[in-house]
Amino acid sequence: MGKGRPRAVETGQNLTVSSTGSLNIQSGPVYYPSEEEFRDPLGYIYKIRPEAEPYGICKIVPPKSWNPPFSLNLDSFTFPTKTQAIHQLQARPASCDSKTFELEYNRFLEGHCGKKLKKRVIFEGEELDLCKLFNAVRRYGGYDKVVKGKKWGEVFRFVRSGKKISECAKHVLYQLYREHLYDYEGYYNRLNRERAKSYKRGINEDAKNEKKAKIYSSKRRRKNSDHRNVKVCKVEEEDHDQICEQCRSGLHGEVMLLCDRCNKGWHIYCLSPPLKQVPPGNWYCFECLNSDKDSFGFIPGKQFTLEAFRRLADRANKKWFGSGCASRVQIEKKFWEIVEGLAGDVEVMYGSDLDTSVHGSGFPRVNDQRPESVEPKAWDEYCKSPWNLNNLPKLKGSMLRAVHHNITGVMVPWLYIGMLFSAFCWHFEDHCFYSMNYLHWGEPKCWYSVPGSEASAFEKLVTMLNPSVLRENGVPVYSVLQEPGNFVITFPRSYHGGFNLGLNCAEAVNFAPADWLPHGGSGAELYQLYRKAPVFSHEELLCVVAKQSDWEKNASTYLRKELLRIYKKERTFRERLWLSGITRSSPMSPRRSSEFVGTEEDPTCIICKQYLYLSAVVCRCRPSAFVCLEHWEHLCECKSSKHRLLYRHTLAELADLVLIVDKHESEEMPQSDSLLRNISSFSELNSLKKKVKGAHVTHAQLAEQWLSRACKIFQSPFSGDAYTTLLKEAEQFLWAGAEMDSVRDVVKNLTAARKWVQGIRDCLSKIENWSAGGDFEKVAHKWVKKLLSVDPVPCNEPGYHKLKHCAEEANLLVHDIDASLSTFSKLEELELLYSRACSSSIHVEQSQKLSQKISLVKVWIDNARKAISNEQPAAVEVDILYKLKTEILELQVQVQEKEMIFDLVSQAESCQARCRSLMSGSVTLKNVEVLLQEMASFSVNIPELALLKQYQIDASLWITKLNDILINIHQREDQQSVIDELNRILEDGESLKIQVDELSLVKIELKKACCREKAIKARNSKMALAFLQQLLADAVVLQIEREDLFLSLSRELAGALQWEERAKDILACKAQMSEFEDLIRMSEDIVAIMPSLGDVKAAILVANSWLNNSKPFLEPDLSGSSTSRSLLKLDDLKELVSQSRFLKITFKQQNVLETILENSKKWQHDACSLLQDVECLYSVTDIGDGRSNVLILKIEHIVNLIESVSKAGLSFGLDFPEMPKLQNACSTLHWCSKVLSFCYLMPSYEDVESLMNISEQLSIMHSSCNLLSSLIFGAKWLKKVSEDISVAFPMMFAQLTEATCKHRLWQEQVHQFFSLELGERSWSQLMQLEEYGKASFFTCPEVDIVVSEVEKVEKWKQRCMDAVKTFAGDESLLLCALQKIKESLDRSLNLYEKSESFGGVCLYMCCMSGSEDWDFLTCSTCKDCYHLQCLEYRRNNAEEAYTCSNCQLLAGGLIPPNRCGFLRHNGKYSDLKLLSDLLFVDEKFCVRVEEREILQQIVDQAYACKKCLTDILDFEMSCYNKDQFTAVGKKLTTAWKAFGVAGVYDHQSYCDLERALARFSWRFQVAKLLDALEKDIEKPSVQQIYQHLKEGDAMNISPEDHLRLKLSELKDIGLQWVDRAKKVAADCGSLGLDGVYELITEGERLPVCLKKELELLRARSRLHCICRKPYDERSMIVCGRCDEWYHIRCVNLVFPPKVYICAACMPGTQHLVSSFDSLMDHERCTVEPKTPSPRHKKPRTGPKKSESSATQKMLIGDENGSGIGHLRWRNRKPFRRAAKKRAELDSLTSFFHRPQPIIT
Repeated sequence: MGKGRPRAVETGQNLTVSSTGSLNIQSGPVYYPSEEEFRDPLGYIYKIRPEAEPYGICKIVPPKSWNPPFSLNLDSFTFPTKTQAIHQLQARPASCDSKTFELEYNRFLEGHCGKKLKKRVIFEGEELDLCKLFNAVRRYGGYDKVVKGKKWGEVFRFVRSGKKISECAKHVLYQLYREHLYDYEGYYNRLNRERAKSYKRGINEDAKNEKKAKIYSSKRRRKNSDHRNVKVCKVEEEDHDQICEQCRSGLHGEVMLLCDRCNKGWHIYCLSPPLKQVPPGNWYCFECLNSDKDSFGFIPGKQFTLEAFRRLADRANKKWFGSGCASRVQIEKKFWEIVEGLAGDVEVMYGSDLDTSVHGSGFPRVNDQRPESVEPKAWDEYCKSPWNLNNLPKLKGSMLRAVHHNITGVMVPWLYIGMLFSAFCWHFEDHCFYSMNYLHWGEPKCWYSVPGSEASAFEKLVTMLNPSVLRENGVPVYSVLQEPGNFVITFPRSYHGGFNLGLNCAEAVNFAPADWLPHGGSGAELYQLYRKAPVFSHEELLCVVAKQSDWEKNASTYLRKELLRIYKKERTFRERLWLSGITRSSPMSPRRSSEFVGTEEDPTCIICKQYLYLSAVVCRCRPSAFVCLEHWEHLCECKSSKHRLLYRHTLAELADLVLIVDKHESEEMPQSDSLLRNISSFSELNSLKKKVKGAHVTHAQLAEQWLSRACKIFQSPFSGDAYTTLLKEAEQFLWAGAEMDSVRDVVKNLTAARKWVQGIRDCLSKIENWSAGGDFEKVAHKWVKKLLSVDPVPCNEPGYHKLKHCAEEANLLVHDIDASLSTFSKLEELELLYSRACSSSIHVEQSQKLSQKISLVKVWIDNARKAISNEQPAAVEVDILYKLKTEILELQVQVQEKEMIFDLVSQAESCQARCRSLMSGSVTLKNVEVLLQEMASFSVNIPELALLKQYQIDASLWITKLNDILINIHQREDQQSVIDELNRILEDGESLKIQVDELSLVKIELKKACCREKAIKARNSKMALAFLQQLLADAVVLQIEREDLFLSLSRELAGALQWEERAKDILACKAQMSEFEDLIRMSEDIVAIMPSLGDVKAAILVANSWLNNSKPFLEPDLSGSSTSRSLLKLDDLKELVSQSRFLKITFKQQNVLETILENSKKWQHDACSLLQDVECLYSVTDIGDGRSNVLILKIEHIVNLIESVSKAGLSFGLDFPEMPKLQNACSTLHWCSKVLSFCYLMPSYEDVESLMNISEQLSIMHSSCNLLSSLIFGAKWLKKVSEDISVAFPMMFAQLTEATCKHRLWQEQVHQFFSLELGERSWSQLMQLEEYGKASFFTCPEVDIVVSEVEKVEKWKQRCMDAVKTFAGDESLLLCALQKIKESLDRSLNLYEKSESFGGVCLYMCCMSGSEDWDFLTCSTCKDCYHLQCLEYRRNNAEEAYTCSNCQLLAGGLIPPNRCGFLRHNGKYSDLKLLSDLLFVDEKFCVRVEEREILQQIVDQAYACKKCLTDILDFEMSCYNKDQFTAVGKKLTTAWKAFGVAGVYDHQSYCDLERALARFSWRFQVAKLLDALEKDIEKPSVQQIYQHLKEGDAMNISPEDHLRLKLSELKDIGLQWVDRAKKVAADCGSLGLDGVYELITEGERLPVCLKKELELLRARSRLHCICRKPYDERSMIVCGRCDEWYHIRCVNLVFPPKVYICAACMPGTQHLVSSFDSLMDHERCTVEPKTPSPRHKKPRTGPKKSESSATQKMLIGDENGSGIGHLRWRNRKPFRRAAKKRAELDSLTSFFHRPQPIIT
């Protein structure tokens, strides 16, 4: 998620990284879930986890339907940014800080050279930065390697980037470094080696430790300007002058480490990671190493709006890549150049880690305002979506559901606004969480990942390191390119980093499914090791989740293992505390809300900063300081007996949690029993013993002794001191497991007894004090009764009987009070009983009830007297009377006011009944007035009576208002106002609760007012006639027709009716236009809207429109020339005549149009008749000379008729469709007449050509005309003759006659040729006929037939030649080429059939020549012959046997290369399918083609070869047994050779043969593998078996094949053993060594090679370290000489050095460190534990020296012994300083909580 923070790196160097352009990093997996899979994020991630987790990262592309709206307002969104120095992201050592370098360099000059650097060093006119030069040389391996590799140019680029390099500048730079820095480099390397030695140095002797103490004390000294030693930290002084910056304590001054720059101090065990001893030389704290100038993190920047940030990002893009679009490779290459310092200083802005609860989330949220552009349904859908990152951490199945607080970045997403090159450095998530990142919009984001399984090979950096460098050092790295709309998932413990390719917006959050729990436990251990404060307590999370019951089923396994782990850890440390003398313990205060994590903040360990949820240690000297059980020794210097263990759960309670989870996982008892046995066995293995009073006793024995003493104390008289002593002694047992349940029960009884005695004594004391007088508190009767009810009595207490006597008196008083309260008593009796209760020494609860009852009775009497004495009307509320009656019944007291109240209640109920009876029926005004008069003086206020009175008042007011409205209502002009008033009065009257008679009058008056209002409207505006009639009818019904308004309307209605009748009469029969115009004028004076007025106006409008349309046809020049105007349409004329018949008005123009239409129809009839005559003339077939058959005269007659009719048609001025046809016929007939005239006239060539140009158009218009076709053909012939014959036209006739005779003779020859049989027709004859036919200028069907046949045969031959020319080569004749192919097929068949068809001719397999003149070789296996010249083979020995390449390949079981061994046909063959298609073409030739017959033979031979090949392949497929293997090989060899000899190629046959050869090769290899196994030469590996089976599946090897069956059997045997071996290798030592050895022996005897798994088991069973134990989960380190592994704790190392030398290799000395080569200078020192794992190791061959290029070694499996018996180790007694006495405090914190027993 990019949450990395910069931190210090204590030692180490930068890796030299050169930019290589594209990093070539393998891509991580990408997943495309379906709609169904996408519904459950955690379920889908759990599904893909086994495949994706090895990559550490994956990308998920949602379905296309996933399109969440971006909920932030881009216009108003503002956010803070941070400045990122990209050129400083890569990790740097301490010497990169210029201030630190200057300090160390000056100390070097002063201490070793006796001088100081006084003047600046100048290079090329500028000051030279010596720090930069020193780091540049170290970057490339140091001075020696730079000189040897001639890399001063690269050093120059690093120091002065961007400047020109010269040879002189390189030499000067070399001289300056030699002069100023060469000696310092040696000093620096020696100092690093000494530091490394100090990290590995062991602790051997007390004397040497005292000597070292003096050396270490010098570490805490500083030199002043006078070179005098000044002590900074004194151990002996009482007041500490230096405190630890971590734990804020000044204790343990002898291990206080001071920074050589800021002078602040830290305990060596408080550092991250902790140190075992003070290192020599200068040491700088993390704050000084990470100075502000060289910090690698983020510097706070400006506040930006999104638009301003976009402009900044655009400028950055243009600066680096211009206006074009850069590719990912270009951006990635430039980014790493910047990171490595090769592109100068670059700073960018990054809006990172934006809290979405403050700045807003990109996903929709319920409480956010929805944008108007987003639909509510879509908004709600994405608000609830499980892929919404605001919902993801708390989904069902997530462990984070138990976290109470909204932790930003974990529970609450973070928002990221990035730009080009903004980056997030290498890191993994807090608590090793999963993380999910969603890219909302913008440019992609590039991710890199190192999987969590390889975390031990990768230091936890928060800076950037080139992935290619990691890959070079054996660390696998994967890459993912995240695009908008994509999710990126990072897995637990996987390091990831990356950068942005441009402006974008992303959002990220953590989540934790059940499978995260083991990783969370590892993360918690890392937090403790590195002294880093966690986000929350991992132990608390486990306990809270375990107490819940809604976790997923698959979570039980992970939860149970984690709970069992913390149970074992907690038990181990608590037992160590007990052994160390810490016997005091107390439970912590219980949680107020235990169902969530983080509701209350626990204290943290002052050493490792971890939350102390399960347990803690505290001392009275520092009540506010807490430590964890692991660091209790660093709390203070008090004795362990003064320390106290605080615990939240006993070990028994923790074990119960484990069992609850286990029961949830499986309801079967055997599993729970197994877990119980596991817990109990752990208890037995860790049985505690310590020395008490000179004897060794176990924890259980002490508990038994304590129980025996507790049993005795119960039998003795109570003693408070004895009980207190016993309870304090029991504190050492209460924290333990279920074996101490009996102790806890006794402690509970002791506590209860002590509390019971204290209660008895407190009661007696209160009774005595109250009896003596004074203001003392009484003892409660309930408490006394509870104390006396305990049975049996916990202990012997004398005051018990005395208290019992006092209680008996109180019980009698309680009985009397209860009796009085349950019966009707008088007030005086109650007051007397209350006085007795006040005088009692024990307070009884019933006395309060008695006092309360007396007070209530007195109050009731006062209220009753007030109600009775009031006589005013309606003064007393009836509810008060009911309340008084109810209260006196409840009080059960005898008083005299009771009867009087009951009488008043009876009267009120009677009145209420009358009122309700009246209101239940029809209420009249008269009945209400009578009832009100009777009850006018009643003193009780009855609500129903008051309601009736209000009804009566409302009805009276309504009647008065109605009378005012009815005055002169018919004379008012504003009848609308009258209507409104009557409507309101009617509504008011209907809403009255009392019936009034005037309501019907109001309704009648309302109808009259409405009628008058309509009449007024009709008078002022025109209304429909029907409306007026209905209005007058309504007035008659309402009897207001005699009013003036309605009389006026009657007269207007009569005139309107008269007009309507006349209009209907005129419309019924046609009339003149004048009559219609009169009706229009008369209608203007009528007020009514007439129904027929619209019809009259419509008739006039239609008539006028018809007249306008008829005017063009009625103009006087209609029959004149049509040239002056366009022709009118005949259809329009017909339409006008048709419309005139429907007009309502009569016109004279109607008859004129009808006459024109009749004349037009007559003309059309004449024109059609004439066109029919023309068509008859066109159909004439006997043309003759044109005169003999009078054809020319007919044409001229028809032309004259056409011209006459056309003239008549034009006179109408109409567009007749026959007119163009007549004109066309006229021009055509003119052309025909002119052509016919050529029979008698001598035309010129120009006349013929002109007519032919016209004939092209005529042939299109009259394509089916016989006359025209004949004349056009004649004209064409005439034109051709005129072109070809260069003689005068009179001489042309004789030549044409001669040519015609020759052509007829040729036609006879053609007919004679085709009359012959097919076999008698000669191809040469056909070619001669075709040659003459093409030379003749005559066209006839015979010429077309001959040419067509010749073209058909030649085309077929050309296709054949194209098909065989690849094989024929330079052969130009088709027949020769086919003969060559036929010979090759004969050779192929001979190989198949082994026949003697060649008659002794030698068969050469290398070429087609068959010449016996050349020297040849004979294959000793197949007896085939090969020319020496063709093979290019030189025979060294005449007797040497020769084996051909085919036999060699097949004998070795190898697949021949593609067509290897084929006959030398230049690699070209003729395709069988193409030849078959040519043979079976549908075309039939008219002559016999010899080539086709040969082709038939070729195809037949090719199919015969194919059949032989198919038989061989079928035989190969049917052979499963081993004894048939040789026969199959021989047949396949024959098939391969025959296929290569043939000149015809069939692709399907070739593929089948290749597959058969592949199967043969597979069987050969498998048989060879199994043969080696049978002869005990070599065992096959599981990978080989898998590969062969996979290949067999691809080749369709039959499951019945004996070789495949054998392989499957071997695979099953191997896999069964491998599964067992992997479980044992990963069980962390649960299986004994004997079992492991048996498993190894079994694996070695298997017929499968399992080298890797056997190495894992040998590493699992190998004994290491001085403890001689096999590999476990503890961190280990390797000796650089003997390669033996040691536990870091066993050799007293905390900080793992680079190279470690064990004491066995260097006897008599302390731990030494091998020297480093200069290549090690670019690596960083490891600051995290690198736990070895046997799963990722290589076998070692023996002792070897440490190599400078290697990083920290990991655990390596070794089969040889480690020589542990020769190691010499000595015990070292830890140094302790005198403890300072402190005053004890009586009370600690709130965590000292003792449970209070409850007495029942």
